[in-house]
Amino acid sequence: MAFENLASRLADTFKKLRGRGKLSEKDINEGLREVRLALLEADVNFRVVKEFIANVRERCLEAEVLESLTPAQQAIKIVHQELISLLGGKTHPLEISGPPPVVIALFGLQGSGKTTTAGKLALQLKKSGRKVLLVSCDVYRPAAKKQLEVVAGMAGVSFFTLTDKVSPEVIAKRGVEKAVESAHNVVILDTAGRLQIDDEMMEEARKIKEATSPRERLLVVDAMTGQEACQVAEEFNRVVDITGVILTKLDSDARGGAALSIAKVTGKPIKFASMGEKLEDFQVFHPDRMASRILGMGDVLTLIEKAEAAFDQKKVAETEEKLRRKQFTLEDFMEQMEEVKKMGSFGDIMRMIPGFAKAKIDVDFDPKELARVEAIINSMTPAERQNPDIISGSRRRRIAKGSGTSVQEVNRLLKQFFQARKMLFQMSSPDKRLGRFRLF
Repeated sequence: MAFENLASRLADTFKKLRGRGKLSEKDINEGLREVRLALLEADVNFRVVKEFIANVRERCLEAEVLESLTPAQQAIKIVHQELISLLGGKTHPLEISGPPPVVIALFGLQGSGKTTTAGKLALQLKKSGRKVLLVSCDVYRPAAKKQLEVVAGMAGVSFFTLTDKVSPEVIAKRGVEKAVESAHNVVILDTAGRLQIDDEMMEEARKIKEATSPRERLLVVDAMTGQEACQVAEEFNRVVDITGVILTKLDSDARGGAALSIAKVTGKPIKFASMGEKLEDFQVFHPDRMASRILGMGDVLTLIEKAEAAFDQKKVAETEEKLRRKQFTLEDFMEQMEEVKKMGSFGDIMRMIPGFAKAKIDVDFDPKELARVEAIINSMTPAERQNPDIISGSRRRRIAKGSGTSVQEVNRLLKQFFQARKMLFQMSSPDKRLGRFRLF
């Protein structure tokens, strides 16, 4: 989970502040010392940390906080607001208006994920009705062109490159001309990278910019590189004046230092975040939502968007009606697992819900686990699937034998089911709406 370590440290710090009731200047300074250490451990740029802590301290020492009846909550609110500012302040959409074709150039170091990101961005633009052409400008990396061609096929968009030994800027320019001829309204240029910044790469990036005048010049950065990402961003910004950043592998980085530093250091917004290996694992970056997730406040809007994309709306209505009647069977559970699988890790999904951000939820399934779950549920009688509470020890042994599993696996499934059912009943209860859950 992105920011997992930072979120945990901040939650512990604010829990201590809440336990003290009225806060003194000493309490605030001690709390901010913990926040500063947490940010530094998350590999956030030290200059960014220094400015962030100074801003929070100045606002927290105002009478509005110190004399408040809920000073800890006021302090958390200030940290939340400053985190939003640190992450870019607001959502910045792609600038793709104007006469077609709109050219989007992707820059970055080798291994940052540019080629896969090109496919993810192309798929998202295709879903919004654009006709996209992917252009491979990488003339160095073996099989780079073939890789982008495969990615283009997976995304269902067009592909172009030149096999002749020509320069990257010539390929880029020809790609734009091809887009005009074939009525494509968006061109995405996948440029070559290096293992580290060098003059040749920077000159190549400059020439591609001059040859194609990209509307968007996006830097693709591996979130796991931490503070190094800021140095890379500053250099690319100097040469091609980047318009935004795409963070990749954010799901694999428990620290999150790059995300918390790069917007502040460069003054350029984070526009997208890649949260997995699939082409669909690509999100618009919302600073306010990410700040809420870091502070354990959940991210209900992103959860809703994921659900709307993954779930059959008719089935959703049927499930809501069942929950209102306090009915939820193992057959419903299996259906929900199949739908939830499309949205990613169930643990990450639950952490988007206020009140469950710190919960240790044992209801994740790997691909093989779903097959075992189906075998276990299919070995039950209709009465057992409809009312799992009747499943006694002897029934569990029979189910295990019939499904080719162990009694322990049957027990684990039933435990997971009862956990999920309890949480779903809580969320559907009129007196336990999401907004009523405590944040910390």
